[in-house]
Amino acid sequence: MAAYLQWRRFVFFDKELVKEPLGNDGAAPGATPASGSAASKFLCLPPGITVCDSGRGSLVFGDMEGQIWFLPRSLQLTGFQAYKLRVTHLYQLKQHNILASVGEDEEGINPLVKIWNLEKRDGGNPLCTRIFPAIPGTEPTVVSCLTVHENLNFMAIGFTDGSVTLNKGDITRDRHSKTQILHKGNYPVTGLAFRQAGKTTHLFVVTTENVQSYIVSGKDYPRVELDTHGCGLRCSALSDPSQDLQFIVAGDECVYLYQPDERGPCFAFEGHKLIAHWFRGYLVIVSRDRKVSPKSEFTSRDSQSSDKQILNIYDLCNKFIAYSAVFEDVVDVLAEWGSLYVLTRDGRVHALQEKDTQTKLEMLFKKNLFEMAINLAKSQHLDSDGLAQIFMQYGDHLYSKGNHDGAVQQYIRTIGKLEPSYVIRKFLDAQRIHNLTAYLQTLHRQSLANADHTTLLLNCYTKLKDSSKLEEFIKTKSESEVHFDVETAIKVLRQAGYYSHALYLAENHAHHEWYLKIQLEDIKNYQEALRYIGKLPFEQAESNMKRYGKILMHHIPEQTTQLLKGLCTDYRPSLEGHSDREAPGCRANSEEFIPIFANNPRELKAFLEHMSEVQPDSPQGIYDTLLELRLQNWAHEKDPQVKEKLHAEAISLLKSGRFCDVFDKALVLCQMHDFQDGVLYLYEQGKLFQQIMHYHMQHEQYRQVITVCERHGEQDPSLWEQALSYFARKEEDCKEYVAAVLKHIENKNLMPPLLVVQTLAHNSTATLSVIRDYLVQKLQKQSQQIAQDELRVRRYREETTRIRQEIQELKASPKIFQKTKCSICNSALELPSVHFLCGHSFHQHCFESYSESDADCPTCLPENRKVMDMIRAQEQKRDLHDQFQHQLKCSNDSFSVIADYFGRGVFNKLTLLTDPPTARLTSSLEAGLQRDLLMHSRRGT
Repeated sequence: MAAYLQWRRFVFFDKELVKEPLGNDGAAPGATPASGSAASKFLCLPPGITVCDSGRGSLVFGDMEGQIWFLPRSLQLTGFQAYKLRVTHLYQLKQHNILASVGEDEEGINPLVKIWNLEKRDGGNPLCTRIFPAIPGTEPTVVSCLTVHENLNFMAIGFTDGSVTLNKGDITRDRHSKTQILHKGNYPVTGLAFRQAGKTTHLFVVTTENVQSYIVSGKDYPRVELDTHGCGLRCSALSDPSQDLQFIVAGDECVYLYQPDERGPCFAFEGHKLIAHWFRGYLVIVSRDRKVSPKSEFTSRDSQSSDKQILNIYDLCNKFIAYSAVFEDVVDVLAEWGSLYVLTRDGRVHALQEKDTQTKLEMLFKKNLFEMAINLAKSQHLDSDGLAQIFMQYGDHLYSKGNHDGAVQQYIRTIGKLEPSYVIRKFLDAQRIHNLTAYLQTLHRQSLANADHTTLLLNCYTKLKDSSKLEEFIKTKSESEVHFDVETAIKVLRQAGYYSHALYLAENHAHHEWYLKIQLEDIKNYQEALRYIGKLPFEQAESNMKRYGKILMHHIPEQTTQLLKGLCTDYRPSLEGHSDREAPGCRANSEEFIPIFANNPRELKAFLEHMSEVQPDSPQGIYDTLLELRLQNWAHEKDPQVKEKLHAEAISLLKSGRFCDVFDKALVLCQMHDFQDGVLYLYEQGKLFQQIMHYHMQHEQYRQVITVCERHGEQDPSLWEQALSYFARKEEDCKEYVAAVLKHIENKNLMPPLLVVQTLAHNSTATLSVIRDYLVQKLQKQSQQIAQDELRVRRYREETTRIRQEIQELKASPKIFQKTKCSICNSALELPSVHFLCGHSFHQHCFESYSESDADCPTCLPENRKVMDMIRAQEQKRDLHDQFQHQLKCSNDSFSVIADYFGRGVFNKLTLLTDPPTARLTSSLEAGLQRDLLMHSRRGT
């Protein structure tokens, strides 16, 4: 129980008298004219008001003369005669324009209930849809209270004899309505209220001595007695949903709240209660209390008058009095248009207008009542921005008072609305590090922290050396629960020396680079770093081995080499020390890892040999490096047996066929390391016979020179000439080798004899006997050639003489054509016919069909054309020779002229298909004879 005297009082309502509308000069009906001009400004209700209610935009009044009055927001009072004698009860529904009333039309105890439809009219007055007597039986009794359910299916009437009638069905019609006695008792009924909870309808019944509830939506109407004390008339009300629709009973000592099945909280509000009302979350109580009276509202003359009544407006949620004032003889309190209206016996209407939320909050701020302001803002459903502003002001107030712990708790409630830097700057002092840590923790839990906030929080943990809090902060179960930037946290922890915590974050959140960087650069745990790389997916393992491979190779070469072998052949991430053999393997480019072995030749050799054996299709760089490594080892090896083994390995690698496309590189490597066998092998593979010859010549290996000429002389005949020149320059006795060379030169006719003699003339040891056989054979062959040439000359002269005689005969003697058949169709000649001096004859129609021109014999034309082409070519060649000579003499750059003619193919030998092999010397003569023959040929008739 909380005594209301302990509650703080505020003035959250503005009080004023309701004034008449402008232009309303006439007094209200039934009103007594007031004296004085000032009195006419305020609204004055008719006298004799007995009952009041509100709803549907109007204040409703009933008086002792049977009239019902309506006061709308325009304050234009209207009314109609509802009863002949008096109106005793009114109930205005809030969701329907229906008014229920109880009154008397005749003297005696015979109250009537009338239901009015305010939307329909009957002669200018509201339509009365139903009239029925309130007393269900024959015993007379007075109606004490009335209530109607908003669904129009229930209406309850309470009487002074303790009975309650329930009208069930459509209350606006007699046909569908049924009335029955719900409750009987010995104490007058003082209050009724319906409460709807889902499909269940409860009816609260309060008398002067007890409180009960009924379930009226079911059968048998079960009853629950809630309490054994009651209240007076108009001292009960039903709260709104903010108080869970509780039934309020205002006794003289306390105010009780009830649920349909039990009693709720109670409040000790002293004073004799006259009126209880619920308004927008407030409990309005009008009471008579001579002990306590607000000084601001009482005048000095009437401060102890018994007619004075106190109106208190209580905020039950926030435990304060929102308003308190003194009135004289209050008739009732009504709520409409968002305000409270207090009717007094003098006919005046006092309006209580609630101040806006911001004004109320400012009043609380001035008194530093921030907790109450927060509770008020929540009950008024203030938005989050407004609440955050209150929390900030409250925090500032506590901070200025030195209550830093309380201040940070208020600042925490502003997270998401207030800029964090505003709070952080206040607690940067080392003595306030605990408060700053609490704020930053909450900021991270709400996932509103940035990288700077994470850095600051981790620095706070490290300064406090609070390892337990630090571990609790970083050890989250899943990625979705992380409320900070992981990379920033790793950096801060690493800088502070908390390597184990940084490693935990890096490993659990897959920051592989940071994990390896800490292991290798800070902890120097190379074994663990290598193990971690072995667990990574292929792409990360490959990239990290490229980055940290040299460091690992320097400290743990064997294990690093083993991992590289697996990475470049068939890599599968290891899970808890066991490889996942079911996953598909990946393979890195082994050539890219060669630089890692820069200072580890032994491991490099093992790696390269492994790759060449397990993966024959390895990149070419693997084989190039392996060859270089083997040649280096061979060149520096002193042990003959080991050197022989290395020699065999190098030759075997060269013969593997892996250096066909990189012949030059392999050759350079062999030459750099003076690996002669490899050089010779590569020369032979590259068909560099001249280089092989020069190599043997430099080493004076005469027999190998002859062997090279014999093996490759067919492909390169110039080898024999070079061999002869080589031996000719030697002063040693090389007769045997010179004779072998000369024999081959003679057989292949590779050099003119004179050139052979000139070549051997440089050797002082070479005597005539060395080339005697060669010269004798050469002279014999030349004698035979001379005899053949003379015979050919004699035959050409005879042929020339014969042709000249034939030409002369053609010029001087007649030509007799004796051909009897056509040379084309081989049929007998018939006139007209065509004859040629060459002796061929044709039918004229055959000649015309097959000839290309009238002057040429179709049979001789192909042969004659070949001769003419040879003549034309000789003439062009002669002209070209003269032009070439002229350009060569006039040009400043003779070499460019020669190159140009070479490019045009001028110096290429023109070979005709008709040339016999031995016709080179007689080609010009034959061409001249054929030209003369064609020139003297003419067409016969």
